[in-house]
Amino acid sequence: MKICIFGAGAIGGLLGVQLARAGADVSFIARGPHLAAMREHGARLIMDGETFSAPVRCTSDPSELGVQDVVIVTLKAHSLPGVVDSMQPLLGKHTAIVTGVNGIPYWYFYQHGGRFAGTRLASVDPDGSQWTKLGPERAIGCVLYPAAEIVEPGVIKHVYGKKFPIGEPSGERTPRIQQLHEIMQAAGFEAPIRDNIRDEIWLKLWGNLCFNPISALTHATLDVLTSDPGTRAVSRTMMLEAKRIAEQFGVHFRVDVERRIDGAGAVGAHKTSTLVDLENRRPMEIDPLLTVVQEMGRLVAEPTPTIDVVLALIKLREKMALQGN
Repeated sequence: MKICIFGAGAIGGLLGVQLARAGADVSFIARGPHLAAMREHGARLIMDGETFSAPVRCTSDPSELGVQDVVIVTLKAHSLPGVVDSMQPLLGKHTAIVTGVNGIPYWYFYQHGGRFAGTRLASVDPDGSQWTKLGPERAIGCVLYPAAEIVEPGVIKHVYGKKFPIGEPSGERTPRIQQLHEIMQAAGFEAPIRDNIRDEIWLKLWGNLCFNPISALTHATLDVLTSDPGTRAVSRTMMLEAKRIAEQFGVHFRVDVERRIDGAGAVGAHKTSTLVDLENRRPMEIDPLLTVVQEMGRLVAEPTPTIDVVLALIKLREKMALQGN
């Protein structure tokens, strides 16, 4: 099974090393010092107190790799529109694209059913290139629950979690989803096949849409912003706005708001990826986490007053950070 990890950072590296150890023919698309180190020393993974390495082909040029069976995209979601053209050499007639990105994916309304079936979301696919050039029919949904970090170029450390729920947009149990499930299980991950992967996408997004921007605005870690009465209340209000929207699209939340907030707080003194990006003056994941919820709210005439306020603040915070202020 030929698998390309497109965006082989921390989570991509974790997946790729383990899949290669399980027997898959894995290649990495990476860049910078991380790519250089993996080319020289191989990809190394620290997990469960041991260090593993795997023979993984590493490049910055997808055209060197040829057509793949599966492309697992583990880029930051806002980076995906910019790599659509460079991904083309990896895509054959039967190539599956596993969207391991945060937020609402480009294919969300593909095989959705109902009056919104086929709707394209401008906030995540602004020029429509993901829908037209990657194709929603190639997509397999995947939600990333584990945490990992690059401790030095070429070396990935697993922090916690091994669960990657997967699912077809249609909810069907297809041969390709079964094959992906089996190789991920062989790699030591939990990869339950969901008959409604959108519920799982929303469950993670439910926290990301409030905790990520609030943490960047306040510089608070998860334990602090979920225990502070003020920021907890803002998070709850944003989540309830999102819940009303999601339920109009048939989404079912298997936990309530308070339990979801408490679960985030239990992670401890963890910096969200958005806060880390701010500290490093990198573009932040905003549109796939917040703007898209606002856009979906407008589709069903559901107001998002608190989300609107936080979105305006984090957009300006990003602008000022990228300007160096």
